[in-house]
Amino acid sequence: MATTQNQRLGIFLALALVMAATRVHLSLFHHDVWDASWAIFFLAGLWLRGSFRWAFPLLMVEAVLVDYVVISNQGISFWDHYCVSAAYWFLVPAYLSLWLGGSWLARQQPGLNLRGLGMAAVAAIGSWLACYVVSNGSFYWLSDSVPQPRSIGAWVANMGDWYLFFLEATMLYIALGLVVHALATQLSRTLGHATQPARK
Repeated sequence: MATTQNQRLGIFLALALVMAATRVHLSLFHHDVWDASWAIFFLAGLWLRGSFRWAFPLLMVEAVLVDYVVISNQGISFWDHYCVSAAYWFLVPAYLSLWLGGSWLARQQPGLNLRGLGMAAVAAIGSWLACYVVSNGSFYWLSDSVPQPRSIGAWVANMGDWYLFFLEATMLYIALGLVVHALATQLSRTLGHATQPARK
């Protein structure tokens, strides 16, 4: 989508701002806004595919810093928080799967048609599923917060308890991002045609 470095930087800053605003669960409009982090990594892969070497690490650092600030402001040691354990570092491959989903979609260059919508759905749901299994599975099997004994059946039940919440939040933000993407693509094409010299 972005072709110049300034465009890429602008998109990155916009995505980083949305992640910071929603990851801390604060909003100008509502206090229970859904976390957009998962969708941010997917959309970053879609829009910043050629900038992986700097954009992905910076988004990961931002996610950790936001978590650290939020947890510390609660008067809790970062490493003592319920959500932080050895499993926390599995967020890197989990979020990477979302980036790769968006990047795959960008390579397909889907059109504004039914086929393009189908490819977007496959990329979004497939990468979301990979992220969910990695993040949920690592937490279930590695975190001391999960009571013993553990079992495959209990893990599957745990995934069933949470999947709908994460699916709804992620797909809502991705859908909003894809609408913006479609509008920007259409506007770019319209402006491109308008600036082309008329044929004689």
